[in-house]
Amino acid sequence: MPESPAGLRVVVAGDRAGAAYAHTLSGHVAVHPRVGSLVQVGLGEETPPYPDIAFAAAQLFADRHAERALLICHTGLGMAVAANKVRSVRAVTAHDPLSVEHAVTHNDAQVLCLGAGVVGLALARELTGQWLNHTFDPASRAAAKVAVITAHEQRSASAERPAPVTGRPRPARPASEETRHAH
Repeated sequence: MPESPAGLRVVVAGDRAGAAYAHTLSGHVAVHPRVGSLVQVGLGEETPPYPDIAFAAAQLFADRHAERALLICHTGLGMAVAANKVRSVRAVTAHDPLSVEHAVTHNDAQVLCLGAGVVGLALARELTGQWLNHTFDPASRAAAKVAVITAHEQRSASAERPAPVTGRPRPARPASEETRHAH
C-alpha cells in the first residue's frame, strides 16, 4: 500500500509484556518525520491477550487504515504468528538492523514485531527508526518474489489448491530400533 500523502499511518500495539515498550516507542514513532498519524491498540488498563491485539492491529492495515504496524510482546513471535493470519499482512520478528532492513526492502513486510524480553529499549528505538526509514521498491529484484507470495495468498484465500512443488519426493527413513523403543 502506498504511503499516505500526509505521512505514514502507523499502529503501535503491545500486550501485557510489551505495553511499556509500546508506550515509549509510540512517542518515538509519533515524532518520526515520515509518520503522519499514530493509533495505539491494546494499551489501555485492561490488556487483551496478544492474539486479539495482533488481529486488531493487523486488520487496521488490511482495511487500509494504516501503512505500518509495530507490535510488541515478550519475544515478538506470538504477535507475528497472529498478525500473519490476517490476509495481506506480512509480519516479521526482527531483532537486528539487517533483518529489519531486509524485512522491508526485500519482503515488503509492513508489520514489525519486537520482543521486549529480547531487545533492550535503546535497540528497539533504533530498529523502529530504521524500519520507518526503509521502503519497499516495487521495481526491485525482490518484487517478483513478493509477487509469488501474494499470488499464493490469493489462491489460498479463494480455496484453490496451489501448484504442486516440483522435484523428486524422498522416501521417509524407517525409524531405527532405538527411536522405536524410546517412547
